[in-house]
Amino acid sequence: MRFGILGPLRVGGGESTVTAGRDRIVLAMLLLRAGRLVPIEELVDAVWEERPPATARAQLQTCVSRLRRRFTELGLAPETIITDPVGYGVRTAPSDLDAEVFARSVEEARAAAAAGRLANAGERYRSALALWRGPALGGIPSRSVRRRAQALDEQRLTALEECVDVELRLGHAAELIDELAESVDQHPLRERLRGQLMVALSSVGRQADALAVYREGRRSYAEELGIEPGAELQALHQRVLAGDLALAGRETRPIAPVRSLPRAIGDFTGRQETVARLVKEIEEDGTRIQVIDGMAGSGKTTLAVHVATALADRYPDAQLFIDLHGHSARRPLTPATAVAALLRQLGVPAERIPEDTDDRLALWRTELADLRALVVLDNAFAADQVAPLLPNGSHCQVLITSRRRLIGLDEGRPSSLPVLDADEAIELLGRVVGAERVAAEPEAAAEVVRRCGHLPLAIRLAGARLAHRPRWRVADLAQRMHAGAGALAELTAGQRSVGQAFALSYEQVSPAAQRLFPLLGLYPGGRLDSRVAAALAELPLTDTQELLDELVDAHLVEEVQPGRYRLHDLLREYARLLLAAPERQAERRAGLERLLDYHLAVTLAIARTIEAAGSRRNIPVHTPGRPDLVAVPAAQGRAWFEENLVALTALIRLAGEEDFPAQCWQLARAGWRLNFDGGHLDELIETHTIGLRAAERLGDEAAVAAMLNYLASAYFRLARFPEAIRVMEVALELRRRLGLRGDVLSTLWNLGASYAANGDFRQGKAKFDEALGMINGQGDGNELTNLLNNLCFALIGWGRYAEALPIARQHLILARQTGDMAQAAHAFGHLGMIRHRLGDLGPARRILRLALYLRRKASNRFGEGEVLNEIGVMERDAGRPERAAALHRDALMAMMEAGDRIGQCASRNLLALAMLEQGDAASALDLHRRVLVDAGRLGARYEQARALQGIARCVRNTDPAAARLHLTRALGLYRQIDLPEQHEVERLLAELG
Repeated sequence: MRFGILGPLRVGGGESTVTAGRDRIVLAMLLLRAGRLVPIEELVDAVWEERPPATARAQLQTCVSRLRRRFTELGLAPETIITDPVGYGVRTAPSDLDAEVFARSVEEARAAAAAGRLANAGERYRSALALWRGPALGGIPSRSVRRRAQALDEQRLTALEECVDVELRLGHAAELIDELAESVDQHPLRERLRGQLMVALSSVGRQADALAVYREGRRSYAEELGIEPGAELQALHQRVLAGDLALAGRETRPIAPVRSLPRAIGDFTGRQETVARLVKEIEEDGTRIQVIDGMAGSGKTTLAVHVATALADRYPDAQLFIDLHGHSARRPLTPATAVAALLRQLGVPAERIPEDTDDRLALWRTELADLRALVVLDNAFAADQVAPLLPNGSHCQVLITSRRRLIGLDEGRPSSLPVLDADEAIELLGRVVGAERVAAEPEAAAEVVRRCGHLPLAIRLAGARLAHRPRWRVADLAQRMHAGAGALAELTAGQRSVGQAFALSYEQVSPAAQRLFPLLGLYPGGRLDSRVAAALAELPLTDTQELLDELVDAHLVEEVQPGRYRLHDLLREYARLLLAAPERQAERRAGLERLLDYHLAVTLAIARTIEAAGSRRNIPVHTPGRPDLVAVPAAQGRAWFEENLVALTALIRLAGEEDFPAQCWQLARAGWRLNFDGGHLDELIETHTIGLRAAERLGDEAAVAAMLNYLASAYFRLARFPEAIRVMEVALELRRRLGLRGDVLSTLWNLGASYAANGDFRQGKAKFDEALGMINGQGDGNELTNLLNNLCFALIGWGRYAEALPIARQHLILARQTGDMAQAAHAFGHLGMIRHRLGDLGPARRILRLALYLRRKASNRFGEGEVLNEIGVMERDAGRPERAAALHRDALMAMMEAGDRIGQCASRNLLALAMLEQGDAASALDLHRRVLVDAGRLGARYEQARALQGIARCVRNTDPAAARLHLTRALGLYRQIDLPEQHEVERLLAELG
């Protein structure tokens, strides 16, 4: 570069410059408009401003002459400066002026970012920014120069902000913090930079610093501009405050972009016009949502995957795919289930996925907000199934396939996919069979594809028969198709039937494979492995693998990944029709029984390894029919369960529908702990509700009680305490009648905890007392430690600290005697909380630190959050609100990861109190108001009351009437649940008068 204006003026490369003041102004003005003439009047105004001399034009000529001599000295051609009657100009090549190189690099960076090439975009942005040596044309005081130079400085700041956006998406938050902090110091009123610094700090867990950056900005805007921060910065502040960005920044997410598209087939044929049109509509017309509909087997999914693969480079952050099962043997996925699966594809942990459908969808839209993502929603059932799944982000592309026209979908450009035309169909047959064979018998080839209904799936299946029979003529296949029997009557296109192609393909495999194929249709999940097939077929694993390979070769089964198989939905339906024949009903029922037996055996084996001794008592006893198949999947533990969650839920549903009541409730019970720990509460409720009906049909009261008891656990986790109490009271009555002492005990202490959580501490205490009376020195240590743990928790919640103290000590002694470190962690935590609330601060602090260590060691995130909150209260009481706020933020993250909604409310209430102590009443008020809404939805009266009391504290100096109203509401709630906090509220009301 021969000229530099992105910093002090430079000429001729290196550090050379022009020293004469007027000459510098003239050259600066010419370079600011390189390649164009600058009128003499503008140059005169730039040099002399309001008082030009009469000789200004002559002096301007002298300046230009000196510049030309200087150019010659520096090896530049003097004719670089152009003279014209109108004015002067500078002739530059594309790489001569650093400002022009900067502008081109920024445009290249923007194009790369728009195309999704983020790494390349970041490099181009950094290359552009590296050209800057300081403020543009620094040291030249002319107002005309400064005005135009400021425009360049603004371009630099815009490029920096765009560069930071790209690098944040690439995960470079930590490296950006120092640069952003310096930029914010230099430009304190620039909201975008301030917001980026907040995001970067939150992403590395520095939420307190992020909030401080917001407070500093808010103060600057108020003092210098007299305004509040903009809506976007305020919204970002709320996300930091609520812990949303903190959790996202700390979780372990995939480093590589998400790639969930199925493999595109290598011999994709035809559809050239359709593909070109879809790509054009997306790339040029900006169509965000494409809806591809058509009949079964017409190649909708294949086309969608092909188009998605072609567009993949434009969407580098995520390429997602989900089968919505709109037209399959399984029930269509609900939006809640579908979005949970999509979030898991994005790497969101199960414990972070909310239970509420609206909250799930909000998280989905938030996760996609800053991503360039492509989403394929395959096999949709109806518009109301896919509409909630559509992302808001302008950088997202959605492809939807369906056998139906989704008329009710407000957004989206529909494309109805016809069957292949004759030429495309014959070309596809040639790709499968061999072009030479097809070309040798054109009439027979036309008849074959006509008999296949020009459907891609049917052509592939029929062609596979020819490909494996080299001695057959194409005419032989055409004749056999004409004479063949068996069809899927409901899947036809005029006179053309897909069933004929399926029947021919089925006939070409061995008798053993013919027996296996229909049995595979019984499996309700998406993918199965060879062990499932072996259980269905009652065959050794090696023999089953050979048969699966044969079915894959015949295109009757697809191997989607090594060892994982799937039937296309039409083929699954065909397989089920084969077993629907009256003479095969016994075979069908036996296959279902073997399928249920295998999954029950594996799930029970896993349950026995993860459940506590007390709950293992009522795990069903089961002798597996195929013990040789159980060990390997059982050793995978939770991973196997998570992979097969959808199938297991569907199997329980199937067992209920097909009259296998014992297997139905037992499989639900076997999966209880796995569903509970995994946060799959929707599935837990569904399976145990079905299992409950099955147990009732059997007349097995012990099974009925078990289903009710474990159904209550999901209600408890969801804070649906009245429902939990209702079903557990029924379970308790049944277990009393059956004389199941151990189960009665566990139901009593679970009921005690539920009553206490619902605010009815007296009734909860009564249940605990009854359980204690039953044990009375006769129970084992495990029973008593569980009971004491729940009892102590309830007494603390009730404010009965003196009464809870000896119980906590007894609990700790028993936990040590039994060697149960999980119970010891609970006991230390409760003991520390009690000592703190009784005023024994020194011992309390030591005990709580030990409890925190033990709970972290046990990966008990709820327990960790509970102790962090208690220590945070101690720090606030000691006059260290900043430290308290940090602890409460950590507690909030722990509660979010645990999925405990009431724990999140408690953490936010306590965080608000700490922020109020720091003088940030506005943030505290926002937090308390959020809790008031969340706790009201949950029916959590204690946290509602604390939120109301906190709001009153925030507004009592500015709006005493509102404070009085909130305190009165809080007092009513405290009195309902009989808590000692009511006395503090009464005192505050008295102070207000």
